[in-house]
Amino acid sequence: MRSSQPFSVFLLLALACGCFAGAANADSDPAVPASSARPVIVIGLVGGWIHTDNHFDHIVQLAEGLNRDYGSGVHAEIFENHQRVQARERILQLLGLDHDGTLAPGEKQNARIVLYGESWGASETITLARELEQRGIPVLLTIQVDSVAKPGENDGLTPANVAEAVNFYQPHGILHGRQEIHAEDSSRTQVIGNFRFDYEDHPVPVHGAGWFARTFFKSHVFIENDPAVWTRIEKLIRSKLPTPAAHRQLSGDSAPGSTDFSADLK
Repeated sequence: MRSSQPFSVFLLLALACGCFAGAANADSDPAVPASSARPVIVIGLVGGWIHTDNHFDHIVQLAEGLNRDYGSGVHAEIFENHQRVQARERILQLLGLDHDGTLAPGEKQNARIVLYGESWGASETITLARELEQRGIPVLLTIQVDSVAKPGENDGLTPANVAEAVNFYQPHGILHGRQEIHAEDSSRTQVIGNFRFDYEDHPVPVHGAGWFARTFFKSHVFIENDPAVWTRIEKLIRSKLPTPAAHRQLSGDSAPGSTDFSADLK
């Protein structure tokens, strides 16, 4: 995203005002401990200066719901967008079932990881996926919501270790997301789509955002609070997860489904 120096300062101040409000939060233990059976790892990265205990944020709400529904079958955890290194180390820790400090080839290749983020968190999602690629670790799915590239990051090119990628964006205002993402290797990565949402005539209710964000970045805030967007995201993520225990007992199913959501996402 190209901008003048004054605008960069303005943007940083705006983000600090917290579009983007939330209570301060120290790093804490994950809600769901790793079990002897490897869980699906779902990592969310929030945007701006949102904190991980901001329960108005849909990224936080989604992770809480997954942990509640899937128990030890899923490890869903949220990180602030400046905590990418901590997120990466948490993933490596969860993958190392023998706790010997290194990852065996099988521990890497059997990984089941979903990454999702909004705004700066979406940019960090792709950078995190690229760091996992450097370690030979595959990613099932990346999801970007109104992705805003951080300096030095390329949020438009999905690395080849990612099986599927999807991008949700809105085009209006001084702060708006990347309109198109591409696969570094289309033979290995399926870009499900770049899905545009327009809020010029269709605003959505916003909870928890500061006045600055609601005034100057309203469309950016709208997509981050749009229930229609998050319903689609939740369906995509759940398609990669094992059937919740309660449902397994009723249906006898145990494996993640494989569903084409392209038509539903349009």
